[in-house]
Amino acid sequence: MTSRTSIRAAFPESFQKALNMTPSFGLIIIGDEIMSGKRQDKHMPKVIELMAARGLSLTWVEYVGDSPERITATLARAFASGDVVFSCGGIGATPDDHTRQCAGKALGVPLALHPEAESLIRERMQDTAKEQGVPYEPDRADNVHRLNMGVFPQGADIIRNPYNKIPGFTCAGAHGGAVHFVPGFPVMAWPMIESVLDSRYAQHFQQNAQLEKSVIIFGAMESTLTPFMETIEAQHPGVKVFSLPSVDHPQWGRHIELGVKGEPVLAETAYVQLRASLDSLALAYGPELVRNL
Repeated sequence: MTSRTSIRAAFPESFQKALNMTPSFGLIIIGDEIMSGKRQDKHMPKVIELMAARGLSLTWVEYVGDSPERITATLARAFASGDVVFSCGGIGATPDDHTRQCAGKALGVPLALHPEAESLIRERMQDTAKEQGVPYEPDRADNVHRLNMGVFPQGADIIRNPYNKIPGFTCAGAHGGAVHFVPGFPVMAWPMIESVLDSRYAQHFQQNAQLEKSVIIFGAMESTLTPFMETIEAQHPGVKVFSLPSVDHPQWGRHIELGVKGEPVLAETAYVQLRASLDSLALAYGPELVRNL
């Protein structure tokens, strides 16, 4: 098994940077079934939930169909980004599963059967044979083909799969990108993502807690709000001011959600100024909304 230490040795500076600083987190979702609408993506909201529970936040998401060229380009950007990235889908062994091969191309390294992945896949095949009451035949063509699910870019670590033992894998890029590859099936992917977060990134939990505080406003135009939004953001570094208009909300109808987001103390201070600015316009308010991110 290739250890995390060996990956550090291959890319020491980039890995030390990734380990010691709170990274940005990204998500790649792969599959024609998502792009065609045949299946709806469930990964993004769940990953946001898993990360928020740990005081982390998702910075970006990319969707890509089953095009090897596009997958390779997407992964190359991820490896070079310095971000922690989860990639969901395309790591099986059917002809439309390209992710493993594309990861190797993006890194410029060959693929090889990972010894620990081979062992786990063989365990799974033995379990399946036992469940079916038939002998395990390791040299049968379909069983040999299943070992392709353990063929990863050289230098990869495995990610254990508690659902059926077929592992995912992790690769580190030369410029600090770390991409964690999991299946597209939520029942497998989500526990694997949790495991990666808890085993590799616990030092970043609750380090950058964010507060989002906003208020519902009726009868206002965004153009009226823009000047003091710009003023508040300029006077409160580290705070983002946002407006989210809606024209047909089932409860509040036409309105604008106006708020601030940032470290709790900074956000609270900025919010006080935001409310004071709104008071000067004599606008009608709805409820106040608070989210801990």
